Amino acid sequence: MANLIEFRLFAPRNEQATLIGSFSDWQDIPLEKTENGYFQTQIPLEDDIYSYKFRVQTKSPQFEMNEWVDVIDPYATDIDEAREYGVIQIKNGERIVDTYIWQYDDNPLSQNEELVIYELHIADFTGDEVEPDKRGKYLGAIAKLDHLCELGINAIELMPVNEYPGDYNWGYKVRHFFATESSYGTTAELKQFIDECHSRGIRVFLDGIYNHTDEECPLMLIDRNYWYYEHKHYPEDPDNYWGPEFNYNNYDEKLNIKPAWKYIGDVVKFWIEEYHIDGIRFDAVRQLANFEFLEWLAQIAKQSAAPKQFYNIAEHIPDTSTVVQPDGPLDACWHESFHYFIIPLICGEKVALEEVISVLDPRKQGYVNNTNVINYLATHDREHLLKELGDRGIFDQAAFTRAKLAATILMTAMGVPMLWMGDEFGEYQQKSESVTQPNKINWSLLANDQNNELFQHYQKLIALRQQTPALQSNNIEFFHTNKEAKVLAYIRSHQQGSQVAVVINFSDQHLIDYCFADFPMTESWCDWFDNCQVKFSEDGLLTNIPGYSAKIFISQSD
Repeated sequence: MANLIEFRLFAPRNEQATLIGSFSDWQDIPLEKTENGYFQTQIPLEDDIYSYKFRVQTKSPQFEMNEWVDVIDPYATDIDEAREYGVIQIKNGERIVDTYIWQYDDNPLSQNEELVIYELHIADFTGDEVEPDKRGKYLGAIAKLDHLCELGINAIELMPVNEYPGDYNWGYKVRHFFATESSYGTTAELKQFIDECHSRGIRVFLDGIYNHTDEECPLMLIDRNYWYYEHKHYPEDPDNYWGPEFNYNNYDEKLNIKPAWKYIGDVVKFWIEEYHIDGIRFDAVRQLANFEFLEWLAQIAKQSAAPKQFYNIAEHIPDTSTVVQPDGPLDACWHESFHYFIIPLICGEKVALEEVISVLDPRKQGYVNNTNVINYLATHDREHLLKELGDRGIFDQAAFTRAKLAATILMTAMGVPMLWMGDEFGEYQQKSESVTQPNKINWSLLANDQNNELFQHYQKLIALRQQTPALQSNNIEFFHTNKEAKVLAYIRSHQQGSQVAVVINFSDQHLIDYCFADFPMTESWCDWFDNCQVKFSEDGLLTNIPGYSAKIFISQSD
């Protein structure tokens, strides 16, 4: 039995539009324009899968005035890219995305302060170690989730999975905001991936690209200057222009709406409600530059996700505390300055302990809470640490020693730690020179002793962080700074009584019987790496610290 299915296109300044599709032998179906700016119609459709698109008299300046152009529905949830049309599925007389049934929605997930995040790109995350038909797809990523569980990861940050042109891309120029990238698998397989993450207690954050779009985005074809800035938002910053930029200042007085606000608000609600995501990493926040809109959008996200918690993360380069709560619109910011100061330090280029202290304690930069910053050594935009070390002639054991030191700092600093895929086992290949160049991580490295030892080092540190309230707290105090010896020591504490002290040697000298006269006194300290009790002399704590290494001491009061 056929049911009436509605088709709508929001195009308030356009004069005429029609609907064409497989249900009409691709002949025009007239659309009626309403006072609220929509062209719409209802047509009877049996349960089935159909293809369709709109034909509209464009208002975009790249065409002739009122030229007829074919456009894919800006709200299409599935795309046939080769044939350039949207796909609609009807079941039981209603539109659906797919028939996937969620299994693990009620599984408990980690709180923000407990998070250890893993950033990955679906296409590059898997290779020869999974079945050929699963490589570079959601199903291949599912096959690697147990590795992430073994590592201790409890949150994944997915690089964009919106439909983009072609079969490989980083995805940062979105063409279709409601559709998923078909080369990674089906919508149901993406849901299965997220569901399997939830079954393992892993939250899933999505990369949200809301500053700009691809040049062939349907909104660009319908009425460019209604949705976008007519010219570059910041013409003085051409290096950070990636495509037509949404105009969040445009207000349609006649309809009493801000069109870009409404569209992206609908996008966020859709992804939360349809795909059950647990957070968004907002790309290019500095270029978007509209905190009023971001605050509204963050509230929309949390309302849509309730009662589940939701984490709103800014990518703002350089990072700034102004973008995060309590006064800013979002929950956290990628802590680029952590990478900026820690990497040269690990590579032996300079030792400026004041700068190190400022990023290990982000409160000195204006941040308030542990969850306000996302610390990292590498991201998709930055080289892996082993590559950075290799570029400076540091290889083999020396490189892995420094990588372990960097991991120790990452996991014990104030802030939420994030790994870029492959960090945990010493991936070293150069990042892609182009966003269209595949660059799969090399899982075979795990078979090497040094790489496997680095993995185990990360694994132990992550377990310590997740089991120790002090490492999730808003407290960090520096009790020893020796610029000449390049030694730094700090303590993390929690009101429940747990304490973690970290001492770091940033030099290449093996320090023997190094004295910490100011080491905090308590009933007992345990050397965490050596699993032995610490003995104090009359002068304080004496300990040996090899070059470019750290020691962790833990104490638990009754």
